[in-house]
Amino acid sequence: MPAPGVHTENEDVALFLGAQIGAIRNAAYGLTEAQARETPCRSTLSIGGLITHAIYVMEGRLRRDAEGTRTTELTPEGFARFAGSFALAEDDTLEAALQRFDAAAEAYLASVRSADPDATSIEPPAPWDGVLEDTPTKERFYLLHHIEELARHAGHADIIREQIDGADGASLAAASEGRPANDFVKPWSPPG
Repeated sequence: MPAPGVHTENEDVALFLGAQIGAIRNAAYGLTEAQARETPCRSTLSIGGLITHAIYVMEGRLRRDAEGTRTTELTPEGFARFAGSFALAEDDTLEAALQRFDAAAEAYLASVRSADPDATSIEPPAPWDGVLEDTPTKERFYLLHHIEELARHAGHADIIREQIDGADGASLAAASEGRPANDFVKPWSPPG
């Protein structure tokens, strides 16, 4: 969780999004290529797949900024891109995905910090939620939706990582940030 303080609305949103982005990234800390592709739960989600899906989400906002509108992905090609974003491609590596993740995260958070929460926006259809038409809204809704989206996937990443090797989010964060052990958290280290 980000440290409390007196911030602008945009900075608060960026801090919470940054925490979720960091949790997703930390879930990959210390994993081998094979572990990044493991699907140890009943779903088909993997840490590598969550990394690539988070890139898809962040780059979606950046495309929206560049095009000036929110694009709808309800075409067969768009849905294929969405569905494919949940897996690390055979010809991809975790290291390469993390480099793209870091670049997307930096640009994405800059976009969030410069957004006007009161600007008019359009939320595209979400047929999985029964919403079949574009819905006028404010940019604030879109920003808050991304907190929900990335937090959901950070939770998925926590569960998947715990199933792989027992590592939890707090110990992974401490290890990735180089923090020493304290009375509450011991940094993760490879088993053995």
